[in-house]
Amino acid sequence: MPCFHHKTIMFFKWHLLCVLSLLLQPCLATAQNNGTVRVGQYISAADNSQPWFSPSRDFAFGFHKLDNKDLFLPAIWYYKIPSKTIVWYASADNPAPRGSRLQLTADRGLVLDGPDGQELWKSGITMSAAASGFLYDEGNFLVADANSEMLWQSFDEPADTLLPSQIMERDGVVSSKRSQTDFSRGRFQFRLLQDGNAVLNTINLPSGTAYDAYFWSNTYDQNRSNAGLRVVFNESGYLYVVRENNQRVLLTPETIVPSQENYHRATLNFDGSFVLYTHPKNTNGNNGIWSVIRTMPDNICVNNDIREGLGGGICGHNSICTLNSLRRPNCTCPKGFSLLDPDDPYGNCKPDFIQGCEEDEGKSGEDLYYIEELKSTDWPTSDFERLTPSSREDCESSCLKDCLCSASVFRIDTCWKKKLPLSYGKMDPDDGGTAFIKIRKGEANGKKKRNIIILVGSVLLGSSMFVNLILGAATCLGLLIVNQKKLTRTQPHEGVSHMNLRCFTYKELVEATHGFKEELGRGAFGTVYKGFMDIAPNNLVAVKKLDRVFHDCEKEFKAEVNVIGQTHHRNLVQLLGFCDEGKNRLIVYELLSGTLASFLFGDCKPNWKLRTDIAMGIARGLLYLHEECCTQIIHCDIKPQNILLDDYYNARISDFGLAKLLTLDQSHTSTAIRGTKGKDDWIFSLKMILMPSMTLISCRGL
Repeated sequence: MPCFHHKTIMFFKWHLLCVLSLLLQPCLATAQNNGTVRVGQYISAADNSQPWFSPSRDFAFGFHKLDNKDLFLPAIWYYKIPSKTIVWYASADNPAPRGSRLQLTADRGLVLDGPDGQELWKSGITMSAAASGFLYDEGNFLVADANSEMLWQSFDEPADTLLPSQIMERDGVVSSKRSQTDFSRGRFQFRLLQDGNAVLNTINLPSGTAYDAYFWSNTYDQNRSNAGLRVVFNESGYLYVVRENNQRVLLTPETIVPSQENYHRATLNFDGSFVLYTHPKNTNGNNGIWSVIRTMPDNICVNNDIREGLGGGICGHNSICTLNSLRRPNCTCPKGFSLLDPDDPYGNCKPDFIQGCEEDEGKSGEDLYYIEELKSTDWPTSDFERLTPSSREDCESSCLKDCLCSASVFRIDTCWKKKLPLSYGKMDPDDGGTAFIKIRKGEANGKKKRNIIILVGSVLLGSSMFVNLILGAATCLGLLIVNQKKLTRTQPHEGVSHMNLRCFTYKELVEATHGFKEELGRGAFGTVYKGFMDIAPNNLVAVKKLDRVFHDCEKEFKAEVNVIGQTHHRNLVQLLGFCDEGKNRLIVYELLSGTLASFLFGDCKPNWKLRTDIAMGIARGLLYLHEECCTQIIHCDIKPQNILLDDYYNARISDFGLAKLLTLDQSHTSTAIRGTKGKDDWIFSLKMILMPSMTLISCRGL
């Protein structure tokens, strides 16, 4: 059926439902169960408030509570799917406090008022004409007047999702969320431009200025005689652009699963990927997992048509975008850089060192910096010089000697020198180029301090014999302290026999974590911080600060660290070292990509093969802890947050063997077995992977 009849069909449905609602008026007095909402009906922002339902209860309209906040958003979601999949929301930049009210009024339409009566949001109605509302089985909420004429509908103001039967006209916009849990406006848009092209682009926050597109439908027409007219997501689940001559340009594959048995949605995710999903309507055994039909663009990190070069790209300034196995972007800071906002892994990166011609004071670049080589990496919009012809060695050397140069990229016989900030960073396996990034040497910053010390010492040494004697004694004492620290650093503490473990001083770990600045997470054993050390393959470590262990049991701590340090298995997180200094007890691990929790419970779910691979990896790790390592270890705190994934999605168990270190109010340990003796945690791997809604399984709770 032609798409431009959509609203006519909606009006016909509305008239029919109004007649039915009159016949069902006695039933509506007790409950709203056929989609109709009368003027005066409202929903309160509370934990267990009853939503409004569509006739089939495919959709619910009510309040969604924001994570870790006592704030709510009016939202529409799939009601029959176990995992709450939200398809529309409003007032994201001004969430509603508890006790707020969403009400259908005659003079303002659908309105959200705070507990104090202050208006937080309302539907776009300016006349006192609203008579009733209706939530359709398509997920659209409509407000109409007494003549059943439409005044407003949620389909005209989409959030981050399009649904079957929804149409987006020219200048229509779908905006992403800021993050997985932050529903405020994000950096990405899906738009239908006036020239007829449907595009994905980044924007500047908070102004909303649109930057270059990184995906386009190629439906523009300079003469506009056959340009794209509207974006249609039809009832069968096909998403396409309709041209002026009614020709369809598909954005979905040629064949998709039938809509009679499956739900469909198209969501612009917070990371900029526009994904078409499907989910069986019969949810038995599915647990709310959406399957991916198509991800647009096919490779979000690679963009070969950047014109203006404004904005940081998919991953922000100075960052590098890589594509994961689900065709979604991963963003990482290069060595020598760290996140500007530790809570935004997709944001800008800042250099951890000072660079510039004034800061370098005319010194040679070879003395101040070293080069980190990055294969197949480029920041294509940050050039300030091009050298042709050039060799690989000349490209590296030229940037190292140039105080204005922050990085260079060599490809074939051409060298591009680049300045900060580096934009649109990407890693493309098909790109034969090599990037050279300049990083300030660690000892360079300390050179000035050492020079000052030498100068002051020279003056003092020439002042008097008495001062010389004092300084000589102080020097000897200093040498003894330094040597003692070296011995402490290179030799394990008594009781720790494993030679691969390194004993750190507390000061070293403070410096490695920049004063425990970037927190990665919290758990029963303490807080984990991000650190930078050359003992790890990628120079990144996780420093766990144990703040709830026995502070008066040094022997116990060393014994437990010794046991953990002697474990070696591909499915266990590797312990690199520890600190046992006074009341400070810290453990240093290798830093991995992320937790299983964030992977399992995100929008894009892993397929069954990947799930079984992860489950088998966890099982192998548990088998090793239970039966194969020298001392039996029972974990006792197995949960998705304690399972880490490396870059290849291999499961790695963390925090094993730490339960015995907990204070008495946290652990019942009384045996030689590490952990709390209880029911076996073998079954965790199967339960957690196959039932992703489960967030905590412990050996005592099974």
